[in-house]
Amino acid sequence: MTALENKTLVIIGASSGIAARIAADATEQGAQVISTGRPEVDLTDENSIRALAARVGELDYLITLAADHANGPVTELDREAVHRAFDAKVIGPILLAKHFAPRFRPGGAMLLFSGVAAWRPAPGRSVMAATNAAAATLAEALAVELAPLRVNALSPGIIDSGAWDGPAKDAFFESVASRNPARRIGTPADISAAALLALTNSFLTGTTLHVDGGGRLV
Repeated sequence: MTALENKTLVIIGASSGIAARIAADATEQGAQVISTGRPEVDLTDENSIRALAARVGELDYLITLAADHANGPVTELDREAVHRAFDAKVIGPILLAKHFAPRFRPGGAMLLFSGVAAWRPAPGRSVMAATNAAAATLAEALAVELAPLRVNALSPGIIDSGAWDGPAKDAFFESVASRNPARRIGTPADISAAALLALTNSFLTGTTLHVDGGGRLV
């Protein structure tokens, strides 16, 4: 029996390659996975989150990978785009905690997704840096407030998840891999392994796991 056998895992933001790999790996290890995307739950709408929690009922684990980027120069940012970015990464997870926390079985855990931009800000990525940093801090705060429910964050680096596909992909990946200490690009499998560790390790809470090949350091 694995640590995920007969556990219920809810994945919010199921459209990404990373989410698909987590769902597949968790299912292989015996979990019942409920994957939800924007058609099933709208993180900008508290009633939508409340309704999802009621449909799910009791659960063991929840991961939110939702993101809505507002990239570009600060002087050109659209206010509504910034709001949507914070809804996805910060306000939405707060409301998920509000409505799901009472439904977790003993030993349960939440996992929020941060990102390397919080530690390596770049021009045109100010909102991404801010929302990812907020997600990491929120995990710490929720771990204290909701204890013994465990809450952690995961901060991926550059991952070959499909998000970077395009004519410049190979050159970009080669450049990133040549600089980071791991000397390679991450894979969805790397992120999935860390995510499932964060869910199932009962002595891990209030922590951000950096799965970035050391990219935040250089």
